[in-house]
Amino acid sequence: MQSDSTLTSNRNLIEVKVTIERAVSEVFSFYRDFRNLPKFLGDVMAVEPTGPTTSRWTIEGPFGTRAHWTIEVTEERTNELICYETAGVHGPRTYWEIYFTPDLRAGGTEIREVMKVPLGRLGEAALALIGKFPAAEITANLQRLKEFMETGKVTDTSYAIPGKFQDTSKGERNK
Repeated sequence: MQSDSTLTSNRNLIEVKVTIERAVSEVFSFYRDFRNLPKFLGDVMAVEPTGPTTSRWTIEGPFGTRAHWTIEVTEERTNELICYETAGVHGPRTYWEIYFTPDLRAGGTEIREVMKVPLGRLGEAALALIGKFPAAEITANLQRLKEFMETGKVTDTSYAIPGKFQDTSKGERNK
């Protein structure tokens, strides 16, 4: 498994790309079932669907604090795009766009994640004060997705809750 992520960051957006050696339909289906996200997202502990386009995410933050977010899918094009955002939140929202593109050279899938950071650089600075670095976390999360999709396990624990990925080798990709 080769690491091939790229990062672009501007004032309000963070963009990270990675290529996964799996078909677009397989990667899209795995990602779209949000119950799979805790298998590779470093701070997402659980996802519970609450409706056709909404789910409740349990996030573990600094010092073991847990928060619950409602996430709403705002746009979806099968095997191409999933857009989602925090919902029901008073104040700044976070937005994600996940693009799935066939990588014809490798026979796999390029995933491009774009995240709109609430409050731009100010939001990033505030998150850094509590040890959260969105660009580094997104890069690590996509690398773990790649690793999980290609090998069925996660060994990269960077920017993850300590101990979260200690033994994922017993799990299967399609559970």
